[in-house]
Amino acid sequence: MNNNTVILTTLNEAWSAPNSMLDLFLESFHIGEQAEQLLKHVVIIAMDPKAFDRCKSKHSHCYYLITEGVIFSAEKIYMSPDYLKMMWKRLEFLGTVLELGYNFVFTDMDIMWFRSPFPHLSGNAHYMTASDTFNGNSSDLQNWPNNGFVYAKSCEQTIDFYKYWYLSRKLYPGDHEQNVLKNIIADSNFPNFGLQMRFLDTTYFGGFCELRKDLNKLCTMHANCCISMKRKIYDLRIVLDDWKNYTAQPASRN
Repeated sequence: MNNNTVILTTLNEAWSAPNSMLDLFLESFHIGEQAEQLLKHVVIIAMDPKAFDRCKSKHSHCYYLITEGVIFSAEKIYMSPDYLKMMWKRLEFLGTVLELGYNFVFTDMDIMWFRSPFPHLSGNAHYMTASDTFNGNSSDLQNWPNNGFVYAKSCEQTIDFYKYWYLSRKLYPGDHEQNVLKNIIADSNFPNFGLQMRFLDTTYFGGFCELRKDLNKLCTMHANCCISMKRKIYDLRIVLDDWKNYTAQPASRN
């Protein structure tokens, strides 16, 4: 974008199959309110060759992130060893993006985009993350972070923070990056590098963990607290149908 911001998401072979997560993700932009124009800023990070080929057949901006010695093509079960490797590889890559001078919005592919989130991503915060549950105070570190949707500015504070976060995986072996984030920010010895962190309101950045139903405000909907790709696809198709019904009835929207 004009301010050097890019929208990033990741994809593997399991999520790239026809009528799977990739198709739902792209469809949400096409049926969202002025969301389709954002697709030109979306870069899909493919984690394996078949995902890369499928991406190129569906989207203009695809990047193949090669990871030697690891196969990321199959569905990765939550908290399995390969799932953890994929999450930490993703975090390392996002830190590199910041070092290259790009701000980014990272979005999991099981997040449906219905409106531009950028009006809610302004302000002085260096790092903004979605929440599984939101207590109403965007500065309260007691909110539970969900790294499926993150906005990060490229600056010294976030670059140092991502390096520290990635290195902290060694302090919490066998845990994923989201729990490690919660642990390190709760640590009184955490050097926050002057980082201004904010949590995003689930009113606008919704999810299945804390379901909000005001479609007049909703920007994104995440299939969090929903295990297995099959279940996510089933539930997200219902979400898309609900959105289509909502947009087909303009008289009910105020």
